[in-house]
Amino acid sequence: MKVYTKSGDKGETSLVYGKRVSKASVYVEAYGTCDEANSMIGLAFSFLPAGEEWKTLQKTIHIIQTKLFHIGAELATPAGKKVGWPIEEADVHFLEEEIDKMEECLPTLTNFILPGGSPVGASLHTARTIVRRAERCTIEIHQENPVNPIVMKYLNRLSDYLFVLARYVNHKMGTTEPTLHQD
Repeated sequence: MKVYTKSGDKGETSLVYGKRVSKASVYVEAYGTCDEANSMIGLAFSFLPAGEEWKTLQKTIHIIQTKLFHIGAELATPAGKKVGWPIEEADVHFLEEEIDKMEECLPTLTNFILPGGSPVGASLHTARTIVRRAERCTIEIHQENPVNPIVMKYLNRLSDYLFVLARYVNHKMGTTEPTLHQD
């Protein structure tokens, strides 16, 4: 099978089940933004130092990247069609449990932090902002065609998770987080 099909050369692509849409469609924007967030998460984790202490976190990230891929597939599935891997409430609870575990190890926030710190932390903050954009696109779709509400919930929680994860990684690496400058 070839990577290129030439079927998109005129600005259209296929959703799941073959429905053709413009590449400028909000559906393509939504699942493409999920793909972009997934890529940024992968980039962030490429900056992690080698070591056993990161293995559990890497497994968690693998689960999250898989779920984000599933969300992209769900957003590419036309309304009324069966979704291959629907996101479920348990997936949201998983993120919440992971957030709670990390927050137990973190100092209390006393000031707004700015994206940055280590390359891992800064990349996770970038991934967080991309997930927020995916969430906005998903809400735009939902205003016209119903979207699984758990998808919107998951994306919202994922951005929270990535915020806490950036703080957690920076903390574990001994990197100071930049804070808002107070005049």
